[in-house]
Amino acid sequence: MVTIEFLGPLSKAPLTLEATSLHEVAEVLQRDPQMKAWLENCAVAVNDTLVSSLDTVLKDGDKIVLLPPVCGG
Repeated sequence: MVTIEFLGPLSKAPLTLEATSLHEVAEVLQRDPQMKAWLENCAVAVNDTLVSSLDTVLKDGDKIVLLPPVCGG
């Protein structure tokens, strides 16, 4: 099981699911219309390390965090 956390304006409760790669997580999240709009623009961290490939392998207990773009100033 992996846990997915949603930061900032995503405003969703953490989600726990069975997944062995970020590709599998993305498939699940794309079924949610609210999340589908954000997925292309979010940075992704696995266990506090930014990753850029959906081929990233996941292990039981991993924490995935979706980080939406933020405007600063």
